[in-house]
Amino acid sequence: MSHVSMTRYLPCQLLFAAAMLAQSKVPIENDQVKVIDAYQKPHVRTDLHEHTLNRVMIYEQAGRQEFLDLTKKPYNISFKAGEVLWSPSGGKHMAEIISENPVPIIEIEIKKAGNPSSLVPGPLDPVKVDPKHYKVELENDQVRVLRVTIGPHESTPLHKHEVNRVVTYLTEQNFRITPHGGKPEIAKHSPGEVSWGTPATHKEENLSDKPFEAIVTELKN
Repeated sequence: MSHVSMTRYLPCQLLFAAAMLAQSKVPIENDQVKVIDAYQKPHVRTDLHEHTLNRVMIYEQAGRQEFLDLTKKPYNISFKAGEVLWSPSGGKHMAEIISENPVPIIEIEIKKAGNPSSLVPGPLDPVKVDPKHYKVELENDQVRVLRVTIGPHESTPLHKHEVNRVVTYLTEQNFRITPHGGKPEIAKHSPGEVSWGTPATHKEENLSDKPFEAIVTELKN
């Protein structure tokens, strides 16, 4: 079943380069991805630039953005807090946040070509065993992106993450994670943080009185 229609696909001209931002950092980089934690101030236009890698873009704040392309008239987009977009490589452009608040964005640059056979959902795939909490946000030959929502004090059944992944936390995390055959561990993260995950089989319990939400970018390479 295809989930592509659940999210918007935008050309690279609609997204800005972290290298041109006033503030950005790289919390994760390895042979598979470069993750850029970008902070775009309002009413500050980037220089002309282009991107050479496909990316997953996760907008942490709602807002609007104007884009200037050498071959098109200026145009705007609007995005919601927590929205996920796929950004193909290529295209020279400039961009500017035209809403009033700064917009933090997690940009996940995909360094390797996709290998769809690397992610073949098994019987413990989280989307299969726990569709209440794990839903596919978008999927293509390089990534499968999941939106995870777990209510206060809710638990997940045993499930397996088959491939490496980047987790972007949209809300605070206070979890008890129990590996298959192992001892429980406590995991805590703040909104806006990211973490690197390797293949794992475990159960999760939200210890918080508040709902939890995160974006999991699985890498098919």
